[in-house]
Amino acid sequence: MTSTPESRPTQAVVLAGGQGSRLRPYTDDRPKPMVEIPGTGTPIIGHQLAWLAAEGVTDAVVSCGHLAEVLEDWLASAELPLRVSTVVETEPLGRGGGLKYAAARLPHPDRSWYATNGDIWTRFSLREMADFHTERDATATLALARPRIPWGAVETDDFGHITDFIESPTVSYQINAGVYVFAPSFAGLLPERGDHERTTFPRLARERRLAGFPLPQGAYWRAIDTAKDLTEAAKELSRQSR
Repeated sequence: MTSTPESRPTQAVVLAGGQGSRLRPYTDDRPKPMVEIPGTGTPIIGHQLAWLAAEGVTDAVVSCGHLAEVLEDWLASAELPLRVSTVVETEPLGRGGGLKYAAARLPHPDRSWYATNGDIWTRFSLREMADFHTERDATATLALARPRIPWGAVETDDFGHITDFIESPTVSYQINAGVYVFAPSFAGLLPERGDHERTTFPRLARERRLAGFPLPQGAYWRAIDTAKDLTEAAKELSRQSR
């Protein structure tokens, strides 16, 4: 099965309700996706929405939580490249329940959709990921990244001599990169409350309906969890713009 431009998703959910406690004091007065990458003048979610629009998304639902009014005010005043609506959980539903609650607001429930965590800073082809998803006839597809460890690594030979030092190497394991493609049926498999990564995803994996899309070589990906991540993202942006 191959996808066509008409079958690729044009709608997305952005999960933007996290408190971002490890990013304090930046998150004392704003939710995590509203933190700005230094030097850009734009919050993380602004960059995400621009990326989604560039990849063919016309409608996004932003799931808000912590300090939701700050995010909603910014969305209402910003010039956005796509249509955006918001949902606010009145009580904690968990990651899976929150995703299901937001998905109910998508304009086309009979079509596939993207989802992304609101603290991810990345650039790669969502169109290629959508094609990968369709070719495997998956119910859900996860983007997979190989993150860099924050420390320098040491290589040794079999005798124990140090042979090299490597600064922040990538790990051998792949991790969930926090970007997804979902079939229309996926929303019905989500729990009303709870964590889909402990329920829905394992079930789909057992049934071979869960696919993993490795990020292309050289694709940029970073989770913005700490102040150091903000600094590193700003440096990387600066290098890319030269």
